[in-house]
Amino acid sequence: MRNNTLGSLIWLRLIRFTNQSNQMSNEFLKRFDLTTAQFDVLVQIRVYQPLTQMELADKATVTQGGISRMLVRLEKEGYIVRKQDWKTKTISLTAKAESILEQAMPEQLAFQSSFFDEVLNKEEQETLYSLMKRVHKHSQTKEIPPQ
Repeated sequence: MRNNTLGSLIWLRLIRFTNQSNQMSNEFLKRFDLTTAQFDVLVQIRVYQPLTQMELADKATVTQGGISRMLVRLEKEGYIVRKQDWKTKTISLTAKAESILEQAMPEQLAFQSSFFDEVLNKEEQETLYSLMKRVHKHSQTKEIPPQ
């Protein structure tokens, strides 16, 4: 570990935190019969509906291939509907999904917020948010070095 830079140690902590948080969220969301990925997709649909599968894939934390399989499952379970309008197929939530999100959203947000609320004061949270926003923005423009 002594060869690691501070940046690589921060990256490893972020990865570990994200993995642990996702595992805990998956366990937490079982009470709503949802996974973290399904919750994310349903929230994205709720915010941007109606939207296409391509638009959803750009917004969600699921891979392009994973989104197709997930949408089939969510449609089969009655959470989404897909409508064809000439060449464009859009995705919207059903009343069943809206109802589940009404319950799950505040509980999941409170659960996730507790990771920060229990150890960081308001000023520390604002600083962390500002720093993470800056790093994220930079990552969106960063190019992968050639091999």
